[in-house]
Amino acid sequence: MPAARKEIHEFNKLKKRLRRQVGQAIADFNMIEDGDRVMVCLSGGKDSYTMLDVLRQLQAKAPVSFELHAVHLDQKQPDYDGAVIPDYLQSVAMPFTILEQDTYSVVKRVVPEGKTMCGLCSRLRRGSLYTFAEREGFNKIALGHHRDDLVETMFLNLFYHAKLSSMPPKLRSDDGKHIVIRPLAYCAETDIADYAEAMAFPIIPCNLCGSQETLQRKVIKQMLQDWERQHPGRTETLFRALTDVRPSQLADPKLFDFVGLGARTEARLSEQDWLAGDTPEAVRKPFPLPVLVQ
Repeated sequence: MPAARKEIHEFNKLKKRLRRQVGQAIADFNMIEDGDRVMVCLSGGKDSYTMLDVLRQLQAKAPVSFELHAVHLDQKQPDYDGAVIPDYLQSVAMPFTILEQDTYSVVKRVVPEGKTMCGLCSRLRRGSLYTFAEREGFNKIALGHHRDDLVETMFLNLFYHAKLSSMPPKLRSDDGKHIVIRPLAYCAETDIADYAEAMAFPIIPCNLCGSQETLQRKVIKQMLQDWERQHPGRTETLFRALTDVRPSQLADPKLFDFVGLGARTEARLSEQDWLAGDTPEAVRKPFPLPVLVQ
């Protein structure tokens, strides 16, 4: 097979794989229904461009009717080219709105020099997008997080916050007003990167304001990349674990009735009862959290 034909063949396989995975995620979590108005958050990165492109492909053939509207937030970072995203969206005849809010100045004023700005920046961005969605009547908000993001977040929460949680493919916002969906939840970051490169999306770099990913997320990402090189397919296995949670095999009494399991009476002794004869030094202490070696 000539090189050009082979490249086209591989691209078509990639395109079908992404479309199938997004369609499967939408079906598994009932992300989009007939009559939905979906606000697609477009950051200018590879993930959100790919999400928008695949959703448009599915929209054209879907058995239900739903609206897609791209929304980009211009945060007034230095060296930002405000024409890139509007020019692209106009070229593909995509309805869109550009919001303008100078969150950059706010973050620079509030965050001490040398500290990461990503956390506050993200909260301000989310607030602007949620406010717009509510005002314009969008009932779904689509974000471009992918499979690797979900796995990374699981380990971040595990190592640094002592909890088993991640980014769910679908959730209700904290204020209860919005349903957030992540259509790329089943898609690998490498596939998304390859697709974005093949499609020549006009990528806007994520370091316009000089901020980078937090050190913690960098450590987790590097750990997963090392694992994947040594054991190909491990990230996919880890993600599948997120879809097969078994509370009875963990240790959270809020999720499984360990207390009642095999109990012969309703009465139960408290921790104080069990430790009544111990000296204060003998009372159990929390397990120490592991320290990641960088």
